[in-house]
Amino acid sequence: MTDAAASVHVRAPGKLNLFFRVGALGSDGYHDVASAYQAVSLFEDLWARPADDFSVEVAGTVDIGRVPLDESNLALRAARLLADETGTRRGVRLTIRKGVPVAGGMGGGSADAAAALVACDALWGTGLSAERLHALAARLGADVPFALAGGTAVGLGRGDELRPAEVSGRYDWVLVTSAAGLSTPDVYRALDAQRDRGDASPPPAVPEVHADVLAALRAADAEALAAAIRNDLQSAAVELRPELADTLASGERLGALAGMVSGSGPTVAFLTRDEEHAVDLAADLRAEGRQALRVHGGPVEGARIVSVQGRGRDEGTRG
Repeated sequence: MTDAAASVHVRAPGKLNLFFRVGALGSDGYHDVASAYQAVSLFEDLWARPADDFSVEVAGTVDIGRVPLDESNLALRAARLLADETGTRRGVRLTIRKGVPVAGGMGGGSADAAAALVACDALWGTGLSAERLHALAARLGADVPFALAGGTAVGLGRGDELRPAEVSGRYDWVLVTSAAGLSTPDVYRALDAQRDRGDASPPPAVPEVHADVLAALRAADAEALAAAIRNDLQSAAVELRPELADTLASGERLGALAGMVSGSGPTVAFLTRDEEHAVDLAADLRAEGRQALRVHGGPVEGARIVSVQGRGRDEGTRG
């Protein structure tokens, strides 16, 4: 183990699922998936400081009313898991500043967990390898390993079996957020019910990310990507929140290349040609009374240490 730090600041990104196929419900109650993840320029900032026990406090630029502060908080679970696995007897006080919509299908909680793993590893000087951190992340949730990795990646299995995707250029998105979140388990249950009724396409035997998605990313071709994006959870999210259909129709009417529900929703993501197009689309959506913000994806890193304070001195920035 290395010397422990006095305070660690880590930043981790939110994500979009550019492509998301959902397999059949398994006997264990889970679904295999195939996802093309892309980290985007909305971030969670987390500070870890020494303490005798484990606690978390949350602030942010988004509505944090639904963020739990008890043992169900994913960042707190990550810290406890790391302590248990490494045998440390130290505690931690976590402070989170949220910038990713809560319960919005963009992996904000997963980013918090990834940030907590990285921050506590540095705070306690436990010195885990990237492979061990990834293994712990996978135990916390399917999206947590990607929040560690960032960039753009294909996720298989539960979504945690990652391989980097070759990407050229930057992708500009406009997000329309919602004041009320959606429960991921509820959305999956709605999709299963739709499939049972024959109201949704049957599940693939083995979920895969289509080759045309990967080809569009390699070519930095936003229009080709727009033609290839897909989210099997979208129909279920729209069934639970019918107003999402109006949001999707508005963005496409106003000139988006394509629109999709992000993950389990209710955030809706619109792909644009470039930054200028995104500026115009966001303004048009706001003029219709929608909460719209611009983000970009592509070269966005995963959970990274911003600064480390140790023994009264700043050890600088990394990542």
